[in-house]
Amino acid sequence: MDITEVRIKLMEDPQERLQAFCSITFDHCFVIRDLKIIEGAKGSFVAMPSRKLTDRCPRCNTKNQLRALYCNQCGVHLLDDRAGKDADGRAKLYADIAHPINSRCRELIQRKVMDAFHDEQVKARQPGYVCTYDDYGEDNFADLSELEPAQATFVSSSGAVHRIEPAHALGAAGDSVNAPHIAPAPERREPHSVAAGHGSDGDEGFGAGIG
Repeated sequence: MDITEVRIKLMEDPQERLQAFCSITFDHCFVIRDLKIIEGAKGSFVAMPSRKLTDRCPRCNTKNQLRALYCNQCGVHLLDDRAGKDADGRAKLYADIAHPINSRCRELIQRKVMDAFHDEQVKARQPGYVCTYDDYGEDNFADLSELEPAQATFVSSSGAVHRIEPAHALGAAGDSVNAPHIAPAPERREPHSVAAGHGSDGDEGFGAGIG
């Protein structure tokens, strides 16, 4: 078998250890997705697609991830050191769902993927660059129900669209939109002139409107 196509999705932050996702096609007829390119201590390497390992709650039999402190179904408290250990003593939290079984195949995948990764980095610097990796809309926003009020959005420098919480949206008077996750300054109100807890004539203070 030969690897006939490699597609790369570069990550936006060059400082992150996860550098890219990729998919590989064997003989134009079989695709494996979600391989990862990770920066390690000895350079970048290709990690196989994997799933998080789980165990079952002894009370309700529900599956939970090994790092879960509480059962997702019944809420019982679980021990936090339930994962097995590998030869280096590290917790085994993931299991590969597709992987090579000999060094020749592993080296082939490593070489093909890393060559495509470096080529993609060069292409990404060119104007009009378009990523060919198919993420099946995983980065899209879900549609809101008609019962939800409309929310303002903003576009980041990377081109991603972000929703702004209602507290940060435009006010009725056309106030400017605050930066995300920064609460607007509280509205300043002038105190009412109230003496001894009673409203004066024409005053809207405490007790106004009580007959």
